[in-house]
Amino acid sequence: MHALALAVGANLPVILWGAPGTGKTSAVLALGRHLGLPVEAVVGSVREPSDFAGLPVVREGATWFAPPRWAERLAAAGEGILFLDELTTAPPAVQAAMLRVVLERVVGDLELPPEVRIVAAANPPALAADGWELSAPLANRLVHLDWEVSAATVADGFTGGFAVPEVSSADPPSPTSLAASRALVGAFLRVRPALVLAVPDEPARGWPSPRTWELAATALACTAHDERARAELVVGAVGEAAGFELLSWVRDLDLPDPESLLYDPAAPLPDRVDRLHAVLGSVVAHVTADGGGEAWQRAWALVARVSRATPDVAAGAARSLAARRPEGTPLPSAMLEVAPILRAAGLMP
Repeated sequence: MHALALAVGANLPVILWGAPGTGKTSAVLALGRHLGLPVEAVVGSVREPSDFAGLPVVREGATWFAPPRWAERLAAAGEGILFLDELTTAPPAVQAAMLRVVLERVVGDLELPPEVRIVAAANPPALAADGWELSAPLANRLVHLDWEVSAATVADGFTGGFAVPEVSSADPPSPTSLAASRALVGAFLRVRPALVLAVPDEPARGWPSPRTWELAATALACTAHDERARAELVVGAVGEAAGFELLSWVRDLDLPDPESLLYDPAAPLPDRVDRLHAVLGSVVAHVTADGGGEAWQRAWALVARVSRATPDVAAGAARSLAARRPEGTPLPSAMLEVAPILRAAGLMP
């Protein structure tokens, strides 16, 4: 339940998998009340594709795809939870119509506000009424969580009420933490390029793709102090094999603080290439969040230092820094050492 709450707070599209009658719907409705968010529950089995793609109508001589009332209510509220319940009872045509809703928050010709969260729930197809497997494109747009209940939790709930976990904030992670997490995922995929895309041969839940790695990066950013929720969300985004490998790699990194590296030219640097990628990525994220010219200039000294031994590692950071130069900041002399890299990238004449 706590992983679900964090996912909703970070605006990650999430799906709960569990047996019928285990309280998935009640939990989502309770979480919405706890966060003060309106919840619109939509069951795919009783909907047509036009309920998501929009109903074509003629307006002022042009065709307009009118959104359903539930979408209009969410748009008017400006925020909320779109709860796609009983998702595995939705036939393939309806699942296909949901794709743009889940990814882009677009229903017909109506664009939902960014603050509208997407939550789904599903029973395994074998346990669903006229169950369908989740299509690969739809599964690839969601973070998959197993919904489990224990006898003790149910007994306590009947005795004292079913509690909703406290959530410190309903806001997405900060741009700084998200940039740092994206840098970590990027560094990991440099050393494990085979995991960038691994389309399953059979119906599956989470699996690696550029889209789900983006979800995993957001999960890393919003679960810095909760290892269990971090594991649930990362694995739910990219699957067990890729997810646990990323988590193990991140846990073993032990990276130095980016700010200390900027202000200590003699600070030791990692020997491993993957750690160097992660270090430079975190420095670029820190400099971008700082936004100041001094930090940007100091970062070039670090990039130049790395380029002397491993120019390939320095290349990505050099390109990123060059594209993020604060307006009016003089070019540091350290850029001369990486000038060949910048010329190759077309960033320096």
